[in-house]
Amino acid sequence: MRKEEKQEIVQALAEQIKSYGNFYITDTADLTVEKINGIRRKCFDAGIVMQVAKNTLIEKALIEAGIESPELVGVLKGASTLLFSETGNAPAKLIKELRKAGDKPVLKAAYIQETAFVGDDQLNALVTLKSKEELIADVIAALQSPAKNVISALSSGGNTISGVLKALEQRG
Repeated sequence: MRKEEKQEIVQALAEQIKSYGNFYITDTADLTVEKINGIRRKCFDAGIVMQVAKNTLIEKALIEAGIESPELVGVLKGASTLLFSETGNAPAKLIKELRKAGDKPVLKAAYIQETAFVGDDQLNALVTLKSKEELIADVIAALQSPAKNVISALSSGGNTISGVLKALEQRG
């Protein structure tokens, strides 16, 4: 591969790292072409971009994207596959699903919203991470809950102050 081609790959990877903000580094070594293609299909269906690249090019792309993480560079050994996603926990859920059928892919590391998670033992924690949209929905639901209780109490026929207070106490 010529130097210009390598530089193009580094630039493309750096752009993906910047645009997605979330990526996973996995080990898919020793998987058959058929299994890799199956993983690619499942990634596509889940809105995840899968990219295989050499470790030295990944390292250069991390630097190019402004990510200085010795933890991430430390896992760049052997075969590495990158999974890019808008949603931080989507690749973790996919990996967990794929692991029901075999022991690969193995999670080397993940980079979610400027935080590095290193090691396959982090997979369960990553699966339970909530996306930004899920957190916003939780906050909105929490803010709406007291107002819904008041409205519900008023509409239940207890239009007096004591009736409203009684209804609110019963609802918790």
